[in-house]
Amino acid sequence: MVSIKDIAKKAGVSISTVSYALNGNPKVTEETASKILAIANELNYIPNAAARSLKKQETKIIGVFLTNYGGAFYGQLLQGMQEALSQEGYELIVCSGRESHRFLPERMIDGAIILDVTFSNEELITYANRGHKLVVMDRELDHPNINQVLLDNKAGATLAIDYLVEKGYQKLYVVTGPNSSYDSNQRLQAARQAVKRYGHIQYTEIEGNFNKPSGERAAEQIVNEYTEPAAVFCLNDEMAIGMYNYLDKTNFRVGEHIHIFGFDNIEVAQYIRPRLASIDYSEQKWGALSAEHLLKLLTDESVEHERIYVSLIEGDSVKKVL
Repeated sequence: MVSIKDIAKKAGVSISTVSYALNGNPKVTEETASKILAIANELNYIPNAAARSLKKQETKIIGVFLTNYGGAFYGQLLQGMQEALSQEGYELIVCSGRESHRFLPERMIDGAIILDVTFSNEELITYANRGHKLVVMDRELDHPNINQVLLDNKAGATLAIDYLVEKGYQKLYVVTGPNSSYDSNQRLQAARQAVKRYGHIQYTEIEGNFNKPSGERAAEQIVNEYTEPAAVFCLNDEMAIGMYNYLDKTNFRVGEHIHIFGFDNIEVAQYIRPRLASIDYSEQKWGALSAEHLLKLLTDESVEHERIYVSLIEGDSVKKVL
């Protein structure tokens, strides 16, 4: 790899003069700068970003860490982050997998937004103790270098259960998410608490994984157990859509035999028929706030933890029991 030493040697100038020229410093005359830039182009010189960021103590890059890239959930979330960061001159990189964790200790990024179960709490606390600034979207951690921007999962799940019970259902299923998911665990905990208030409800949990295939498996189980109209609260919309896919191949109809309620109100939810009832919030706002809070941490501004408001969207996938 060509270095500034190579450029300096060929140009017959000092390394500092090359550095000034490459960075547009007025200490170098226009004639000398032009000569140096021409030689740099001739040698196909590529700046060493890692060395430059080490000197400046910043990269102007923020990392968002995701457990995976699957599903329809992340688009608006990332868009919100990108827009908020670009307004302040920062770039966003999206990371996944344990190998990417080294971006933090190696200071390849200025800070991180975490929505990734592969980070342990202990690992994140270690980074925070070293001075790294973090925003977490999937856990609760108490540290001055860590800010929480969390979804109000419990409020959403409680709204969903109360709504289904008010519609008159005696039989209620909940399709859960991964055990490792903070959001899933919060929703499930709130659903269980809400169901306890209704002693007459026949309540069943089915293990899911926040993806369509697990929704299809849940639908198959419900069909096999079917005796009367049943309500199903899927802890995310992806699983709800999986249920639609399975039921479409049977004689059972959504909103007639099996009444489905989701969570996330992803874009496709408004287009499937019957329209999926779901818990709504702004993924874009959630992403933007997470980015804004991280930027405040980076400038040592005071910032409070925040929860994202949720609301209930009705749909024909849930109808009142006659």
